[in-house]
Amino acid sequence: MTDTPTRPYQVLARKYRPETFADLVGQDAMVRTLKNAFKADRIAQAFIMTGIRGTGKTTTARIIAKGMNCIGPDGQGGPTTEPCGQCEHCTAIMEGRHVDVLEMDAASRTGVGDVREIIDSVHYRAASARYKIYIIDEVHMLSTSAFNALLKTLEEPPAHVKFIFATTEIRKVPVTVLSRCQRFDLRRIEPEVMIALLRRIADAEGAQITDDALALITRAAEGSARDATSLLDQAISHGAGETSADEVRAMLGLADRGRVLDLFDLIMKGDAAGALTELGGQYAEGADPMAVLRDLAEITHWISVVKITPEAADDPTIGPDERARGQQMAEALAMRVLTRMWQMLLKALDEVAEAPNAMMAAEMAVIRLTHVADLPTPEELVRKLRDAPPPAAPSPGSGVGAGGSASHGGTCRATAAQTTTMPAAPHPGPSAPGARAPGGQQAIALAAETALALYPTFEHVVELIRAHRDVKLLVEVETNMRLVSYRPGRITFQPTGNAPQDLSQRLGAALQRWTGNRWGISIVNEGGAETIAEKRDAAETALRHEVSRHPLVQAVLSAFPKAQITSIRTEADIAAEAGAEALPEVEDEWDPFEED
Repeated sequence: MTDTPTRPYQVLARKYRPETFADLVGQDAMVRTLKNAFKADRIAQAFIMTGIRGTGKTTTARIIAKGMNCIGPDGQGGPTTEPCGQCEHCTAIMEGRHVDVLEMDAASRTGVGDVREIIDSVHYRAASARYKIYIIDEVHMLSTSAFNALLKTLEEPPAHVKFIFATTEIRKVPVTVLSRCQRFDLRRIEPEVMIALLRRIADAEGAQITDDALALITRAAEGSARDATSLLDQAISHGAGETSADEVRAMLGLADRGRVLDLFDLIMKGDAAGALTELGGQYAEGADPMAVLRDLAEITHWISVVKITPEAADDPTIGPDERARGQQMAEALAMRVLTRMWQMLLKALDEVAEAPNAMMAAEMAVIRLTHVADLPTPEELVRKLRDAPPPAAPSPGSGVGAGGSASHGGTCRATAAQTTTMPAAPHPGPSAPGARAPGGQQAIALAAETALALYPTFEHVVELIRAHRDVKLLVEVETNMRLVSYRPGRITFQPTGNAPQDLSQRLGAALQRWTGNRWGISIVNEGGAETIAEKRDAAETALRHEVSRHPLVQAVLSAFPKAQITSIRTEADIAAEAGAEALPEVEDEWDPFEED
């Protein structure tokens, strides 16, 4: 008695690969088109299949090849969309050994030399089949020269030759190639169809797996049937009996969806400590920090979509509890909050991917998310500023100067005038020892008065400072001195809040050095006129004062004490800028009646 040899194990993705168009799931539009084309005998000379991984591009190419070459069980059949699977051609194509169906992987054979082999062989008829079929997988990997070499043969192939291309990057295929092919876009498989497919395979394998587990696998597969069947194969082995959602979640490194929603809720409440504790608990149970952040981003996206289109909550991969919580969050959260969460999570995912410690980066991301969660939206901020009472005007004795800042040095100035008296200029000596010039003091005073008469107004003093190029003193005089009174040789002014303490001493010393005469500089606390800079900028100052009196601006300055008005743009300014940026109109000088 001999033991029957056991067949080697075959993974589910290969074991349940579709053999006919009826077995294809989720591609009804393509199947309908191909069936009509076969029935009307309008089979194209070249096909190109595009779509994401695992949607059946190469499988469809093999089914088309079988349908073209199928002869039926009796050997008398013609091209059909329902290949028998029993004739020699169907069997050989299914096993990948048919001499007239040549499969080439463009990812490993990208050069023009590989394509030249195809070009040289198309002139020979098929050895046994009805058509010689070339299936090129990942055709976008071909080089530019390889594509160019293929163009002529692709446009005018012999009647017995058919081309079938498959690619995941349709944009990388030259337009000249696409225009010579009949294109089919294979769609992602819908969740309902995917769950039904997985249930059918699980029942055929005698595996016990819960519906929630199948929903998790479907969500992780992202529309790819091959990924879904591969994950199902792994889940059946992982469960070793009845496979539950918790086991699939542990297999995929995912956190409990309910706990991710709890984490999302804690972040939205601004509870940093609670959010970090929840994240740490999920990490201790095996959840990948990157997967947790991805789940947070997915929940943010889903809640945003539900807020816009409530019917999106009826996703079959979403449980009833999660659906109810998501709908409640969509009603409670503002769209601006959700979009801000989405942007920050995208940045956090990049940081976690690049960080040396993923958990630390995830914790820092959660801390940032919780701290901005309770920030008001722009609408709420404007509403608060609009409803806030205007700030109280400073009292006269509060020590706030006309410039809006405290008195210089934080000390109150005395009410009495402070006079700076410079040392007297040296008197010229007598003409002879013991001689005494009668009226000498009067002569000196007259000479000083004559010299000071050169500066009849304060503007002359400013010009004197400018002439000696003392830029620092000039700026301080123009911006920090409010003139009270002036006569040649004596200046009385009120300093602004930003005036330096030694301004009067330095001004008096400079004037004595330049004029040779003593100047009296007095300081008072009130009665000063506008500074030179204020007079020069009177229009801008008036506009700034008008803007600062606006209730909304006052509310902003009250809410943000350190805020400043940096620039003001009026409607006239905006119109002028727009006019400057606009293209100049060009007069059309063409005369329709002018002869060449």
